[in-house]
Amino acid sequence: MSTGTMTEAPAGAGAGAAADAVQAVLRAVDEGATDRLPRLLAALGPAERRSCVPALKELRRANRGEWTKPANQRMCALLVAGAGCHPGPAGAAAWIGSRDFTGRSWARHPALAEVVEAQPEEWQIEVVGRLAAKRGSGFSWDLFPLIERVVRRTGCAVPASDEFTAEWLRSGAGRENGPRGSATTLLERLRADAFTPVLLPRVFELDDVAWSLDAGLGTRPGDSWPAAIAGLAEDGPVGRAELIDLCLGRLVRGGRAADQRAFLGVLTALAPTPQEYAARVRDLMALLDGLSAVAGHAQQVLAGLDEAGLVEPELVTEASAVVLFRAEKKLVRAQLAWLEQAARSAPERSGPVALAAAEAFGHPDSALQERALNLVARRLKAAGEAVLPELRLAAEALDPVHHARAGALFGAVLGGSGEDDTAWDELLPPAPEPAPLGEPLATPAEVAEELAVLLAAGRPGVAVFERVLDGLVRHAHRDRPALAGALEPVLRAHPWQNVGRWQDCGPTDALYLAAVVAGRVDPHRPGHIFRNKGRHPLRGEHNTVYGTVLAARISEAAERVAADPLPLLLATPTDATGAIAATALVGRIAAYEAAGAATAPADLNAALLRVAPTADPEVLAAADRLASPAGRWLAGWLRGGGLPGQPSERVLFAPAPASLRPLRYWDRWWEALKRLAVAQPGSGGPAGPAGERLGPDFRALLEGTEPSVARVRKQDEWLWEPTEHWAAMLPHHREELAARWLDRFADSADRERRGAARMLVVLAEAGGPAGLALHLALAYCLGARFPEDRTAAVDALLVLAARGDLDGALLGRELGELVTLGTVKPNRLAHALGTAADTGAYATVWSVLAPALPALLGGEALRGTADVLAVATAAARRSGARGPVAEVTATAARPGAARLVKEARALRDVLAGG
Repeated sequence: MSTGTMTEAPAGAGAGAAADAVQAVLRAVDEGATDRLPRLLAALGPAERRSCVPALKELRRANRGEWTKPANQRMCALLVAGAGCHPGPAGAAAWIGSRDFTGRSWARHPALAEVVEAQPEEWQIEVVGRLAAKRGSGFSWDLFPLIERVVRRTGCAVPASDEFTAEWLRSGAGRENGPRGSATTLLERLRADAFTPVLLPRVFELDDVAWSLDAGLGTRPGDSWPAAIAGLAEDGPVGRAELIDLCLGRLVRGGRAADQRAFLGVLTALAPTPQEYAARVRDLMALLDGLSAVAGHAQQVLAGLDEAGLVEPELVTEASAVVLFRAEKKLVRAQLAWLEQAARSAPERSGPVALAAAEAFGHPDSALQERALNLVARRLKAAGEAVLPELRLAAEALDPVHHARAGALFGAVLGGSGEDDTAWDELLPPAPEPAPLGEPLATPAEVAEELAVLLAAGRPGVAVFERVLDGLVRHAHRDRPALAGALEPVLRAHPWQNVGRWQDCGPTDALYLAAVVAGRVDPHRPGHIFRNKGRHPLRGEHNTVYGTVLAARISEAAERVAADPLPLLLATPTDATGAIAATALVGRIAAYEAAGAATAPADLNAALLRVAPTADPEVLAAADRLASPAGRWLAGWLRGGGLPGQPSERVLFAPAPASLRPLRYWDRWWEALKRLAVAQPGSGGPAGPAGERLGPDFRALLEGTEPSVARVRKQDEWLWEPTEHWAAMLPHHREELAARWLDRFADSADRERRGAARMLVVLAEAGGPAGLALHLALAYCLGARFPEDRTAAVDALLVLAARGDLDGALLGRELGELVTLGTVKPNRLAHALGTAADTGAYATVWSVLAPALPALLGGEALRGTADVLAVATAAARRSGARGPVAEVTATAARPGAARLVKEARALRDVLAGG
């Protein structure tokens, strides 16, 4: 393909011929005939190509957001035509990289490459340089083949941006250089690739690359990235020492756990020799404070270096000061074993070893304290009396169960003579107060600013969304032209494209209302009727009941903007939980009556579900004075206490065999799990006069449910995830929300799903009864797979306790049942409740564990039960609990010295007052 300029129209061609050529290009675009465009564009001169640009921009605007097949074909043709018609490389790069053309493989059409390659080489290099420099979401994977092709053909500088490097990695060292499945292995391609010296070092600086590094590109040796990088270390363009340094440096920097494990795999494949590791011992020491798997590898290597005499003897003491404070028991046990080996091989090191092992006396696990105490006892004679003062001081951190033995070893009385260890006050966080929403946005500029914040936020909060929605409505009523002018810069940066109209409605869809206010969208135009958002014309409804309610609110406000703008929104909450103070709602409806304005049905329905119950006689009297139909409805609603909560019933649900269940990409589909589920009785929605008049979309929020596990199997479960905005629709009905969302909470324990427990804190801070569903959700998340979910569950536990809403006996019984079913693993439960106890909530933890112990010890004890008993012992001692537990006494009476028996004996003695 020539790199010269496009052929211009013949000199003798008249204006009519040039106009015909331009029309031929525009006609091909309108017909979606992308293949014809390179030939048609070549027939145009610079002026004719430039004259096409305004028409192409108008066509792009008209087809934006349309997802039909003809529209897709037109957009592909538009991409190619615009690339050929923009004379300057800056304009061409902006056109090719526009968000309108990303994500649909249009940039991979051969016609685009043909049009680009018809331009001068300098033009091509600048265009692809600008495209490669795009950051974040501005760089599309679609662009990589075009950029790669131009760079390889012209020999220009290799782009080294994060996005280009990540796509080179994902594609297996590029497409042009031999794609996946080609005859050459990845290692062979890397050796021959001119990109490798530039991009391979950059790979070690990228984030979120675990999937690419771990992906197998074939079954042959050298077809995985770790193996290929290890092969390059021998004779490739990047040297072995540099690769080892890059890999260790990446691990020291830290980052996402998946990335750390992937780069650890690269380091393992490189297999540094002991001498190479010894030269980098400081990097290894830094890794001891990193991810557990990385720290374990560094610990193992350091122990080997120490045994081989390749590092200073003091290294084991320095390493112990880091590792023995870690929560991972495996690492602590390994460190104690390293200390034991060091003292055994060189008895003169017994003193430093004993003092280093004493660092573990403060570990939260009593069994590890005992292991460290045993090690010190074995080395005490060789260490000599010089270490005793420091050992006595360290022994103060031991669990009281070890005080007697430590006192005998070190010659001291620990814990104080006759000091009562039960003199602990229960420490709970202050009961949280809902954050007020604040005053309405005062000016159009503030509305535009808050809208920009909403659209930029990954998870916009309830407050910012509700304030923006109310601000758009208020200022459209007061001065719509002024508001439209203030919104103009935001809408230029975030144009409403009607993209994802079959997705569930979310808070960022406030952009639709802004587009209507600015006159950019007609809310009555077919295809833009927002009330239908989430309803797919071919596959049925994929929207949730919460998305339907949100779409109803937004579309109603948009439809009223042109015809009869609302002065304000009744449903705007007064605090961040979504609740509306009754006095505020009474005042808003009074303002409507004073202005002679008609309330909007969806807005009023949403407000009634949010209004806080009240018995204040002044508020009730003010509501009784309201004369409009909405005012009389509110008065009756408040007098009747709103909608009553619906109690939940407990069921044991056994899913269908795995072969009959739909597969989900995260699902452990081969397991037939049993679950405790809850159901809301009834199926007719909110009953009684209070709920009869609610619209069907709003009644659906509180309809009765089947057992949650059975219900979700009927839906595409991956399409929805609970949010704070959903909870804010029913701020006084957390029990019903917990029942509906129970599968998400259960998934955190038995499906190892991440992130569901964050909603527990939201529910704990909400209003309404805290019954079986909420406590069962809490029980699941206390046994969640991921530590951050267990931490969120602990936060929810403490919030409920601080508000007086925690039923410890109910939670304990449910935990015992879940452990018996195998859903909650005892070691995870011990970690969660141990974390709660460490905050000082000993009585709360004991109130939960005491009713759980009979189930945990009544049958065959599961692995980790001893850890639960250790937490229970500490909680009982420090809360002053007394009174025998039969199952604890029976376990303590067993013969032998197993840890479970020893922990049971310690708990038995505490409960007996010993």
